[in-house]
Amino acid sequence: MSRKIISFKIPKSNKEFVRFQVDAAKYFYDKLHQHPEWQLTLIKKGKGHLMVGDYFGRFEPGDLFLFSANMPHVFRCDSEYFDITSDKYSLGLSLYFDFEALGISLLEVEEFSGLLQWKQNMKGCYRVSGETKSKILMFLSDFSEKKGLNRILTAFHILNYLQKREDLLLLNKLIPQKDYTETEGKRMGKVMSYILSESRHNISLQEVADIANLSKEAFCRFFKKRTGKTFTEFLTQIRIHQACQLLQDSDLSISQIAFQCGFQNLSYFNRTFKKFLGEKPKEFRGRVAKLNSKFL
Repeated sequence: MSRKIISFKIPKSNKEFVRFQVDAAKYFYDKLHQHPEWQLTLIKKGKGHLMVGDYFGRFEPGDLFLFSANMPHVFRCDSEYFDITSDKYSLGLSLYFDFEALGISLLEVEEFSGLLQWKQNMKGCYRVSGETKSKILMFLSDFSEKKGLNRILTAFHILNYLQKREDLLLLNKLIPQKDYTETEGKRMGKVMSYILSESRHNISLQEVADIANLSKEAFCRFFKKRTGKTFTEFLTQIRIHQACQLLQDSDLSISQIAFQCGFQNLSYFNRTFKKFLGEKPKEFRGRVAKLNSKFL
């Protein structure tokens, strides 16, 4: 039996089926980790990048995510949240479901057959929207006040709504067939942390291979197997995401943004941006600005 990625234990009793947790701090826990409990997280405050399995994208206030068991993930807040002089802070509400606490015999009860089948078929990270999201937000608003059987019943109401597949968007393209070992998890965590913190600088393949304590060839195989992307593709994706954020949230010129995100050449930045998003940075900024003006 393989050991799990990075030791991370949800603070709960082994007999507790559902755990409600409030994460309120300058920034969210910023280490790649996984745990056997399913996780449902609502972002109330804070912005940044969500990395889960092979997916890398933005998270913002109002986002609701569902993670199946043992999916490596990290909510990495934007750099300003790590600035001690900033007044920005993060707030998230999470439910952790421990199906093992129910016991095999209970899950074999006929009324649980639909839930069991759903649990077996779901794997990865999902963005929750639509009516399902609206209902869950209502349940989460006073979940902390619920006790005993009332808490269990509310948890099952939430799980019942989560079975509406049309409201769940799978974010992963590559679903791991087995969990990382602890060694693999720590290695991947160090690599991801380094890439995220240093992406604005020139990072060589040799540097990240050294971080992973692997040869360049072995690292390339290791990284591609776990992300579905080459190191260069992944680094470029991170830089494009960061550029999108700055194009929306800052008044920096496009050339300033290009260099700040780690692109050494403006024309290369323009070509790469269009390749990823189908439009040039200037077009993207204009379109987003026009969209935002409609809601002002």
